[in-house]
Amino acid sequence: MPTQESLIPLSGWRRRLYIVIYEADTRAGRIFDMALTAAILISVACVMLESVASIRQRYGTLLTVLDWLFTVLFTVEYALRLICVHKPMRYVKSFFGVIDLLSVLPLYLGLLIPESRFLADVRILRLLRMFRILKLSRHLGEAAQLQKALLASRRKITVFLVTVVLLVIVLGTLMYVIEGPEHGFTSIPISIYWAIVTLTTVGFGDITPKTPMGQALASLVMITGYGIIAVPTGIVSAEIARAAPEPADNRSATRLCPHCFSEGHDWDAGFCKHCGGQLPRPAKDRVS
Repeated sequence: MPTQESLIPLSGWRRRLYIVIYEADTRAGRIFDMALTAAILISVACVMLESVASIRQRYGTLLTVLDWLFTVLFTVEYALRLICVHKPMRYVKSFFGVIDLLSVLPLYLGLLIPESRFLADVRILRLLRMFRILKLSRHLGEAAQLQKALLASRRKITVFLVTVVLLVIVLGTLMYVIEGPEHGFTSIPISIYWAIVTLTTVGFGDITPKTPMGQALASLVMITGYGIIAVPTGIVSAEIARAAPEPADNRSATRLCPHCFSEGHDWDAGFCKHCGGQLPRPAKDRVS
């Protein structure tokens, strides 16, 4: 249950800041979200261009300056997100909180490990907010349906994966015994690697059986692989068919709880249906 302090509604400048940053139903909120989206796209493009040697040699300084500018911008935005919520640590541990933090860390880590600055491309994951910003609630409903299907089939998929692991261990061991080190199967782990590559029909071809018996076993593994690939697809598809799609409501798509950061609240809801925390007044109270 939330504490009495967490039930106190946001007020003053913190409430106005919260609505601008977290809500997309106001003019100021939409401008903020679209500007942030543009900044994310440009910053990711800069990181990609910097990885090209010829472009880095010619525009490296400019790209580095832009990267630092965007990093400082996202750092300030991250700090503002923490300031305008009741419990900052809940946001830090939420999905988007982790993504937002990871989007600013790479460049700072790059001072110690230069190559890590290219991990800033993780910022592209922040565009997942576009589903909420553009009110694509139908897609949100379909995403929730897929999530339910994956959760419902997790036990079956776990059993399937354990079976596959046992199978590749057995097949790898058999191939090690049949082919041996003289044909490239120098150890059981290497042979298991071959079994995984073959069973998944990837087929790198870096290790191949040379004896007739080894080739026969490889053929059996390949045929088995085609049947195995269809199993998880069928499991998830069956669960998706059973899952009932949730009704879409564009008006509730952007309402977010400042306490637990869950979405999908009714337009006129006063309290969060997940944690019980009090919600700010609907964003129809325009913030300019």
